Amino acid sequence: MELPFRPRDILLLAVVFSSMAAGICCPGVFAFLQPYTLAFLMVLFFMSFLSIRLEEVREALRRASLPLLALVALKLILLPPVLYGLFLYVLPEYAFSALLLSAVSTGVVAPFMSNLVGGNSARVLVVTVITSILVPFTLPAVIGVALSKSVSVSFWQMLHMLALAIFVPIAVVQILRRLAPRLLEAVNRRSFPVNLVMFACINFGVFSKYADIFHSRPGLIVEACLVDILLCAIYAGTGILFFRRSSVENRLAGAVMLAHVNNVLMIVFSSQFFGPTETMTAAMYLVPFFGLVLPLRQYGNRSRKEGEGGNG
Repeated sequence: MELPFRPRDILLLAVVFSSMAAGICCPGVFAFLQPYTLAFLMVLFFMSFLSIRLEEVREALRRASLPLLALVALKLILLPPVLYGLFLYVLPEYAFSALLLSAVSTGVVAPFMSNLVGGNSARVLVVTVITSILVPFTLPAVIGVALSKSVSVSFWQMLHMLALAIFVPIAVVQILRRLAPRLLEAVNRRSFPVNLVMFACINFGVFSKYADIFHSRPGLIVEACLVDILLCAIYAGTGILFFRRSSVENRLAGAVMLAHVNNVLMIVFSSQFFGPTETMTAAMYLVPFFGLVLPLRQYGNRSRKEGEGGNG
């Protein structure tokens, strides 16, 4: 039986959650990292963008079909305020968290997750590229429109932070690819341990900042995890329904595009502009992020068998 995760994925989860616990339990030890979380995020994105070439980005944009552009609009513009309104009635304390996670870009590892479940990974790559480019502009706009009366953070402050986090690493990768390609290859070979260190440093800095609140409200961690599982189910179901008339590979890709979000970006973004509830909800999204692989695989296998039975 094929394992759903590589040993590296299990190690990543262990590092992420242990560093969260360390930041909460020993805030004084890691407080010095708090001002540098954006820098750590930029290094993490730099490592992630090493495998994406500019020509691939151009080709991805060229291949963007009308259905994919419609899904991008659904993800970045339409779905966030809908879920925000829904959560205002059901779980108002988590309405803002739902808005933020819904409006963030597709994660850079989404094509890999699509491979795991048998989805159309080429389509996932296209949406990953487009949403990553657009999110510095769409996310502050969605927040501003949905919460114009209650959010005091400037649109330009949010745009500046997101643009730094995404566009600077992309630019540095492209410059070094021309000037020092061998250096990039060497760095890329060592990307995994660097990523582990950056994940840990982000969590040390972010969660040491909110340690007192998590000590007084330990149930927040469980609540955030349950909310994330609900959100992930909504995202995946919406993606499947969006491509309901298409192939099973496209339906699986739709689920991945919407459900495998860039929650690490949202951890840092929330910690800089908002509060512990939004930050913890973004962090705990890693649970359904990896956990979704198994139900999507089962859905894909069942759909293919049903298709074969119908053809027979």
